[in-house]
Amino acid sequence: MSEDPSTPPPVADPIVTPTATPAPVDNTVAFVCYLTLIGFIVAIVINKDAKKNQLGNFHLRQMLGLWIAAVVLGVVNVIPILGQIVFILGFLFLFVLWVIGFMGALNRREKAVPLIGGFIQEKLKGVFN
Repeated sequence: MSEDPSTPPPVADPIVTPTATPAPVDNTVAFVCYLTLIGFIVAIVINKDAKKNQLGNFHLRQMLGLWIAAVVLGVVNVIPILGQIVFILGFLFLFVLWVIGFMGALNRREKAVPLIGGFIQEKLKGVFN
């Protein structure tokens, strides 16, 4: 079977160049700051170099706010009965906020923890910049 010279050759698909995808945000600082007090200190040290990023700063502020709240709960725990009840409920609440913040760091999101996250970001806005 011969090809007809009057038929144009099939048109090839235009060359599709891949679009440049933005580089993923490094969430190392954000992730590490949620891993105990030592992890928080290590994250601060890591964040001191020139690679500071907005995500790391955001989560460092979130975790600093949670640490401050934990210290306040520790002081309240000194009060007999009522202080201990507040401490237990507050600790459970802070644990839930910690999990939410940790998941946000893993997912590379700057999502403030419920109820106190916006307050933390507002009051600590000059920290870790």
